[in-house]
Amino acid sequence: MPALDWGAQLNAQLESWLAQAQPTGRPARAIIAPHAGYTYCGSCAAHAYKQVDPSITRRVFILGPSHHAPLSRCALSTADIYRTPLYDLRIDQKIYGELWKTGMFERMTIQIDEDEHSIEMHLPYTAKTMESQKDELTIVPVLVGALSDSKEQMYGELFSKYLADPLNLFVISSDFCHWGQRFRYTHYDESQGEIFRSIQHLDKMGMDIIEQLDAVSFNNYLKKYHNTICGRHPIGVLLNAVAELRKSGMNMAFSFLNYAQSSQCKNWEDSSVSYAAGTLMVH
Repeated sequence: MPALDWGAQLNAQLESWLAQAQPTGRPARAIIAPHAGYTYCGSCAAHAYKQVDPSITRRVFILGPSHHAPLSRCALSTADIYRTPLYDLRIDQKIYGELWKTGMFERMTIQIDEDEHSIEMHLPYTAKTMESQKDELTIVPVLVGALSDSKEQMYGELFSKYLADPLNLFVISSDFCHWGQRFRYTHYDESQGEIFRSIQHLDKMGMDIIEQLDAVSFNNYLKKYHNTICGRHPIGVLLNAVAELRKSGMNMAFSFLNYAQSSQCKNWEDSSVSYAAGTLMVH
């Protein structure tokens, strides 16, 4: 299919999903949104992106988990721009320079950058949501490794000053439970009814803790249930950034707006991935 047609088709798809989502009336300072194929989670992600106010936002930080590259810290791209079928997104080299100076970041190779979908899947939605400001817009893609609790806290403190700035939006890239033998995760609480209901109950437990903005409880939940939330470290960084800002009296609230599953698991041969969309607002 010619690139032009593909871009027009994608644009129409994003517009229709965004048209079906409801704004909460308060602009998002951060969102959590999924990164699977749009066929599975495009409509779910729209509920988060609908909360973005392009008239305020000038810079979008995208924190995505590393699925393939073993990484114990966070990494920055070596690219200057990310191409999307809608328009090119410029990476903010000034902010990259500030982050690089901290000594806390690695460089991801172009190969790792191209192989990783957790940031990539947010680029068209970011471009679409921000198209009225596309000449002003810059992005800050950050690949988040398998961080320890203390490193999540460290990066949370580092990013908190950027989260405090109303010109910035944070996109936290995460799917929720990956259930089934192919994911080597088959937690099942029979008291909840069918398997898909047990999965939903497990995800909702985690989502409730995220809504409480409680980083310690979220880590405890993960240690207890081992829920396969692939963006758990980016979420942990966000929760720690919020904790840091709350110390200085900043008042924030998080709410989930949509939840979906790729399919309904009813027996042990089934598998599914869950998706959730939520928004962090500053009061």
